[in-house]
Amino acid sequence: MRSNLSRRLAVLLGCLFLAVPAQLLGPATALAATSVTGGGSTYVGPAMDDWVPGANSKGIPASYSGLNGSPDGVNRYGLQTADFAGTEAEVTSLEKAGVGGARTRERGYQYIPDVAGAIAVMYNITDAGGAPVDYLHLDQRTIGRIFSGDITRWSDPAIAQTNGGKAFPDQPILLVGRSGQSGTTALFYDFVAHAAPEAYRSFMTRSGLGGFLPDVRPIDLQNAQVVGRYNYNLQSGSDQIAQFVSGTPWTIGYDEFAYAKKHRAQAAWVGNAGGQWVQPYAKNIAAALTRATLRPDLSQELSGVYGNPDPLTYPISAYSYVMAPCLPSPDRDTCRGGYADPGKTETLSRFLDHIACQGQVNMAAIGYSPLPPNLSQEMMNSIARLTGQPAKQLNPGNCANPTFHGSLGAGSESPPDPFAALGGVDKLTSGGAGDTDGTSTGPAAPDAGQVTADAGADDLANGGSKNWREAEPASYRGAGLGGFGGWAALVLFAAIVAPLLIRSFGRVIKRR
Repeated sequence: MRSNLSRRLAVLLGCLFLAVPAQLLGPATALAATSVTGGGSTYVGPAMDDWVPGANSKGIPASYSGLNGSPDGVNRYGLQTADFAGTEAEVTSLEKAGVGGARTRERGYQYIPDVAGAIAVMYNITDAGGAPVDYLHLDQRTIGRIFSGDITRWSDPAIAQTNGGKAFPDQPILLVGRSGQSGTTALFYDFVAHAAPEAYRSFMTRSGLGGFLPDVRPIDLQNAQVVGRYNYNLQSGSDQIAQFVSGTPWTIGYDEFAYAKKHRAQAAWVGNAGGQWVQPYAKNIAAALTRATLRPDLSQELSGVYGNPDPLTYPISAYSYVMAPCLPSPDRDTCRGGYADPGKTETLSRFLDHIACQGQVNMAAIGYSPLPPNLSQEMMNSIARLTGQPAKQLNPGNCANPTFHGSLGAGSESPPDPFAALGGVDKLTSGGAGDTDGTSTGPAAPDAGQVTADAGADDLANGGSKNWREAEPASYRGAGLGGFGGWAALVLFAAIVAPLLIRSFGRVIKRR
């Protein structure tokens, strides 16, 4: 009797195991995984610092080192000393700039958007009375002129105009940027080229970088003419930039916003095309990227972001990417093949799955904005391009990404504009001389008749453009299930199977 009971239990447990959906079984039932290592972008570094431990806790052996920037990561990926890369620099840009990319093209690759971020304009200055300034407002053209060496002193009228009309102390501006090749540098100077084109062209020509003109942005400022002529201090990494700015008076630098938060560096309020002043919080990044154009290979074109009329827009926003292998495909001429080791395919697939959903939960809190639903789904599509298997379809029932639930997550809201509390005045943005009673006042809100939130027919909710594919854009549908997710399947399974199990056990006990 005891042996019959054991056999019945084994059969029932086997049926239970086979009936549970595979995606609910967890790491224990996955194929044997091989460790994967990635490197490159520092822009995505704080996000990777969140994703890697979370993935490791699930038994996903992934690691990442973001020390030397996107170009280094892309080149290491091409040399196959890295299994994947983090990058904001594209292969075509590296090839045009003459700094590599050929081996990466030989290996084959796909761009996989992994998070939305923004470059903060960090600064450290005091006012005439010696008090730290935490309210610096800069319009886009002024930022472009500063980082092109056209504005060299903190007392410049262009800076005073948007800061109450009162000049800051007459101190030289010390610029702070990245040494060596950097995707963040390329992103930022793409913005500068649009914000102040004449000053940018002069900067490029006079610093010996004119060979990049007209359509390739500099990825490396480590040039004696840049450092000597333009009072530029170059730091080796993003952490170093933020630390240097936060500890050195009269500095201004560019760096991913997550580093400004990490090192408590002040970030400027930047004027946008909607007439508002914003900082790079998740809500402002998400609004900006509704005007990003994603090409068929998912690489980004950002000119629409800089001029986005949405009043929430933070204009120096961009996506970051994972670069990974993919199987040959008629619609992907960059794909050459997957990993020789199927264990690496398994590991990277699970790592990307983690990033797309659970990995997006903390992004707003640490200085990014989570991916919109359509780009989380693109991460699933990228896994399919790597494995050759059908793509998992995401929905609110099986994806924790807050954008699937009508949210951007904790920490997505910017603090209030300090000038707004003082009323704001039109004359600060229209060339006025400021007040006369010594009280600093800030930029006025835009005329309601001028600003609209028209996102255009080709925009996607929270980022991207549907020009790059035919599918309908994903939109927020509240916190409901919105689909037949994994847990819903498990509940249904339990409702069907549990009565059968109870009856079977009842018969066994009765026979005993």
